[in-house]
Amino acid sequence: MRTAEEYKDLTIKEFTKAADIYESEQAGIYEICKDDYPYIAAELSKEDYQDLLDCGCGTGPMISLLHEQDATKHYTGLDITPRMIEVAKAKNLSGVDWVVGDCENLPFDENFFDVIICSNSFHHYPNPQKFFDSVKRVLRPGGRLILQDYTAPRIILWLMNHTEMPLANLIGHGDVKAYSLSEIKLFCNNAELKVDSLEAAKNFRMHLVARK
Repeated sequence: MRTAEEYKDLTIKEFTKAADIYESEQAGIYEICKDDYPYIAAELSKEDYQDLLDCGCGTGPMISLLHEQDATKHYTGLDITPRMIEVAKAKNLSGVDWVVGDCENLPFDENFFDVIICSNSFHHYPNPQKFFDSVKRVLRPGGRLILQDYTAPRIILWLMNHTEMPLANLIGHGDVKAYSLSEIKLFCNNAELKVDSLEAAKNFRMHLVARK
C-alpha cells in the first residue's frame, strides 16, 4: 500500500513527462479530458461568477477556453506538477494566475472563489475528504464546485480500483481510486457542501455540482 506522498510523487513524475504533449495531437490517453469541457462550460454558463479556480488544471486547456470566451474574469489554475504550471504560464494569458500547489490543501484564503472546477484530477488525490474540506473553506457562500471524474457500477468500479489502477501505478501513473456516487455524496456531506446534482454519465463519467 502506497503512502499519500508516494502517490503524489507518482503523479508529479507522470505529468512532468506529459506536460509538453498534454494539449498536442500526441496527448494519447489525456485526450479524454477534452470530453469534459462542454459539460463544465455549460454548468458555468448557468450562473454569474468572477473568480474561478481550476484544481488539477494541467497546462490550462480549460482556462484557455474560458479566457477566450471572457477575459474579464479572474482565473486561477492550480496543479501539483511544476512543469505543468511552467507550460501554462508560457501562454501569457492576461489576468490568469498559475500556482503550484496541492489540491488537498488549497493555498488560498477563506471565501476566495465563486466557483471551483475539477476535471479528471480527483482520482489522483489520496486524501479525498481533505479536498472537499478545502473546497468548502475557499469557496464563497453560495459558491459552487463542479467536479468530473470516473465512476462505474459496483463490479466495474471494483475492477478499476483493484486491477486497472494498480497496473497503472506499476507503469508510473499516480491513479489512486475511483469512487461511487454514494462515496462522493458522503464527502460532500462531511464537508457541509450541498449537492445540487450528482449523476453517473456515459463512458464511466461522474458529474457533481455542489454548493457551499
